[in-house]
Amino acid sequence: MSHQETHGFQTEVKQLLQLMIHSLYSNKEIFLRELVSNAADAADKLRYLALTNDALYEGDGELRVRVSADKDKGTVTIEDNGVGMTRDGVIEHLGTIAKSGTAEFFKNLSGDSARDSQLIGQFGVGFYSAFIVAKKVEVFTRAAGHDADEGVKWVSEGEGNFTVETINKADRGTKIVLHLREEEKEFADDWRLRSIITKYSDHISIPVEMWQEGSPEREGEDGEKVPATEGQWKAMNKATALWMRSKSEISDEEYQEFYKHISHDFADALDWSHNKVEGNQEYTSLLYIPSKAPWDLWHRDRKHGLKLFVQRVFIMDDAEQFMPSYLRFVQGLIDSNDLPLNVSREILQDNKVTRTLRQALTKRVLSMLEKLAKDDADKYQQFWAEFGQVLKEGPAEDFANRERIAGLLRFASTHTGNAAPTVSLDDYIARMKEGQERIYYIVADSYEAAANSPHLELLRKKGIEVLLLSERIDEWLINHLNEYKEKQLHSVTRGDLDLGALEDEAEKAEHEQAVKEAESLVQRFKSALGNKVKDVKVTSRLTDTPACVVAGEGEMSSQMIKLMQAAGQPVPEVKPTFELNPAHPLVARLGELQDEQVFGEWAELLLGQATLSEKGSLADPSAFIKLMNKMLLDSQQ
Repeated sequence: MSHQETHGFQTEVKQLLQLMIHSLYSNKEIFLRELVSNAADAADKLRYLALTNDALYEGDGELRVRVSADKDKGTVTIEDNGVGMTRDGVIEHLGTIAKSGTAEFFKNLSGDSARDSQLIGQFGVGFYSAFIVAKKVEVFTRAAGHDADEGVKWVSEGEGNFTVETINKADRGTKIVLHLREEEKEFADDWRLRSIITKYSDHISIPVEMWQEGSPEREGEDGEKVPATEGQWKAMNKATALWMRSKSEISDEEYQEFYKHISHDFADALDWSHNKVEGNQEYTSLLYIPSKAPWDLWHRDRKHGLKLFVQRVFIMDDAEQFMPSYLRFVQGLIDSNDLPLNVSREILQDNKVTRTLRQALTKRVLSMLEKLAKDDADKYQQFWAEFGQVLKEGPAEDFANRERIAGLLRFASTHTGNAAPTVSLDDYIARMKEGQERIYYIVADSYEAAANSPHLELLRKKGIEVLLLSERIDEWLINHLNEYKEKQLHSVTRGDLDLGALEDEAEKAEHEQAVKEAESLVQRFKSALGNKVKDVKVTSRLTDTPACVVAGEGEMSSQMIKLMQAAGQPVPEVKPTFELNPAHPLVARLGELQDEQVFGEWAELLLGQATLSEKGSLADPSAFIKLMNKMLLDSQQ
């Protein structure tokens, strides 16, 4: 007995429908790509389920997608004999968007249709793309293995609600009927549909068919009668798995369309690698580097990974076991001959074949990036701008490939004089001064804070390049990357700034003399500051600044303390070492002060300045401001 219900769309669905209709008007034909792609996925899923339950085929194992148009009615129909949907499945999949971070996605929309269309493409419009051209959409579906009277009809005009009705449907699968808007009737044309299928769906591994009319009996050129032919469904695509074809016969356009098919991205891929391996292990991989980061790249529960095929049979989406987390931006697939057809995520987790494939695919991606960096610096910078922060997770996650990953990292530096991270560690080493043994860096809250830090004064004077690190992940990165090509990475804000052979004997003697002459001044500062500092020293790293604070060797840096505090982690108390520049006029003048109370106030002020410069904040800013105001007033008397 038929049972009909009316349901309201999820709020996000309503928003997406409105955005698509207004933002994707310049690329309307993608509706067919999306719907055909979904239909092909439904066929793939049935093929996988039928591995363990052949009865799901219901006597029809020839999987296909069929597309047809009716000019008179103004309709386009896309029909598949794939896995189909149950009533609950229809309500869930066609009425809601089950994606984490959906609300955040909508916050990112700007109202600029060109920009928003790219975001919508990353989000994956799928079924809802039908409403780009349709005023009404009807869906007729039945899940494989269910009775004919468990069919479902879904109808909506893409506004506030949809209806769901139980129907009889003899054959499994899904049929979607689009009732085109008056201005979109151009799509109710066989030639137009055929050209779109050829453009977007040639790579799909099951036939995408259209009806071809038969021909009447006619007379041939030799006078012989040519018999009439019947109409038939004919495949419009090659219907072979693109990744199994020879690279030489696949065009760049076909590779790009296949990328859009598997990623649901609207933009072209930046690069790709198609590789067939034979020997101890046999597999084919097709890996893509996207040109744009997905909007949910940083969502913790975002699914990522490769599509897994075994002997050309689709097994699962998002098989994360084949790609490390720091390469989670990679899209693509792997087709293995060495895994069982009934492989599960649990089996993959502890499978020797999986581990070997993961190692090989990781090296393949790193090779792609190395080649891109070498052959096309502009394209690599485009990649770095989108995915550089993700790649920085690599040295901590993948010790075996740490050096290769480090070679792919890019940084801002005092050499470039701008915030763009373009300097590689190899670039830095090539420019190292004679006798320089270390790679110097500084981590700060911003590029400006790093570039203007007093800790750079001596190194600037000597022309020594310093890497300027200002992203939140940089402190984490440096904690797992302490050397590169046998060169130690050394923070200019840590411990003694030992320049080794870069400091001549005269400079060392001059510093030793300064330390000796400032002994009593240092002692006064120690007394004034008490337990607020770990120690007070004379510095050699400053030229234009009166004082700075540094962390001792092996102690937690201020940036790491901030990271731990932001994560809600307990942080041990770390007192800084206070370094004085006796040559600075302010410090020299303080040495002449006789009033120890006034001296102590100035010492507090210098410590506050140095702490603010290093950390960007103070534990008690109001107390510092109060003290500074007092000192200003006192100076006017």
